[in-house]
Amino acid sequence: MRKLFSKMDIALFIMVVLYISLGLVMIYSASNITAVVRYGYAPYHFFIRQALFVVAAFLIGMTIVIRFPTRNYAALAWPLVFLLIGSLAFLFVKGKIAGGAISWYDLKFFKIQPSEFAKSILVVFMAIYYNKLHYKNVKNIYAYFVPLAFALIIIGLVFMQPDLGSAAIIAGIVFLTFISIPIVQNNIMKFIKIIAVGCIIAGLAILYSGNSFLSSIQKGRLNFRNPCSRYTETTGYQVCNGFIAINNGGLFGVGLGNSTQKYLYLPEAHTDFIFPIIVEELGLVTGILIVLGYAYILARILRIAKQSENLRCSILAYGTFWYFTLHILVNLLGVLALIPLTGVPLPFLSYGGSFTVNAIIMFFVVERVNIENKTNKTKREIKAL
Repeated sequence: MRKLFSKMDIALFIMVVLYISLGLVMIYSASNITAVVRYGYAPYHFFIRQALFVVAAFLIGMTIVIRFPTRNYAALAWPLVFLLIGSLAFLFVKGKIAGGAISWYDLKFFKIQPSEFAKSILVVFMAIYYNKLHYKNVKNIYAYFVPLAFALIIIGLVFMQPDLGSAAIIAGIVFLTFISIPIVQNNIMKFIKIIAVGCIIAGLAILYSGNSFLSSIQKGRLNFRNPCSRYTETTGYQVCNGFIAINNGGLFGVGLGNSTQKYLYLPEAHTDFIFPIIVEELGLVTGILIVLGYAYILARILRIAKQSENLRCSILAYGTFWYFTLHILVNLLGVLALIPLTGVPLPFLSYGGSFTVNAIIMFFVVERVNIENKTNKTKREIKAL
């Protein structure tokens, strides 16, 4: 274990641990009032649950993921994709409605959201599939659209829940990971033309189906500008209270635990709106440092992706890079009313079981890629002697 740990990206590991630790502290601070007043729980209810999710994810990551060679993912890729499609479809029979979407399985002690794991499963599937095509030197570009076809089915099932935010994130991860593949980059115009034709056909099918593409709630979210002018409306209330929290914090904050916006002004402040609470309590300076820290984490992951010696490891790291990048951008831009609010959590800081477990496991996948990169480099150096 010590040998494996020495080959991990230690700087990345430390940064992730720091963010998770800050997240636990802020989840307790942001949720203790809500837990008591809204749900009738103990003040530390959400903190304990998040801590359990973190411990479970780290146990999986440290005992399994970093020990498990990425080449062995080949045995898991196809079964996981079909299991994912089945679990998403079965939601419409046995799923639990939460936040207006049938996105969860209620397993009594905890809930599972399959759409969160769709993001990582698709990245693994793409890594295995495209690495095999590369190894076999397949030149037929249409073969490269097979993972996109499966992704389209999964995105459609998530959209039907309806969960537009998760569907958009999954689509973004798949597309951006897809264009990170060398053969796609070398033939980008061919691929773009094929994708454009597919989008036009899908658009015409939706247009002539007679069904509204967006629900009334989703249409309302498109009205995101000037939220404080719609304070009494659903479309402005939450984001405007986020603005108030950020304004209250000033440069150095009102002090840990002293937020006023967490007193039910910000619904579910410990999830999607954790960032405004952090800024209110710890200040804008801390908020800026968090954004810079995220940039550093992403730069470390991108560095690992670029150093990968095979396509499988490269796609795993690039997919994780886009996974975190999109969550960070969509959350922060939504909170700042620069894009529509979609209910996307902030990596390592927001409360959420499925998301937290999935994010930490993907972080350990990247660490496993780094271990393999260093192992291969050492083997080359020994061979060159």
